Amino acid sequence: MAPTPECSGRVIAGIDGSEHSTHIMKTAAEIAAALKLRLHIICCWNESGVYFAAEIPDDGFREADILESEAGRRVEHALDRAFGMERPTRMSIELRRGNPAKILVEESTNARMLVLGRRGGGGFLGLRIGSVAAACAAHAHCPVLVVNENA
Repeated sequence: MAPTPECSGRVIAGIDGSEHSTHIMKTAAEIAAALKLRLHIICCWNESGVYFAAEIPDDGFREADILESEAGRRVEHALDRAFGMERPTRMSIELRRGNPAKILVEESTNARMLVLGRRGGGGFLGLRIGSVAAACAAHAHCPVLVVNENA
């Protein structure tokens, strides 16, 4: 698959702000630097832990700002753990509301590589690979590197 001009300059790190995000970002940053590409960090958040889908009000929900702020705080802590004050110069950060697998697969159409963890902070600890990593590995439009959090 030949990269299009708009995708030739970024490696995406899909993170959730957990402790595992540190290793994901470091790995993605090393790849981006080696390939002279921009590092684009995406952290997705949604209201699934607050409301059942049928309960979400049509005009939004009052916790949206709180959830987005918490996602931003988690990303900042993960960035501090990964890079300290030596953050990559060619880095951008994006907070997105919605399903992480759907968003990352969509974003992969304009990327050279997608880097993410084997599994996130979900409750299914026995899984070998999480649902987001599995969906991205199966459907992404660019190469996907799934990083083991114990590496």
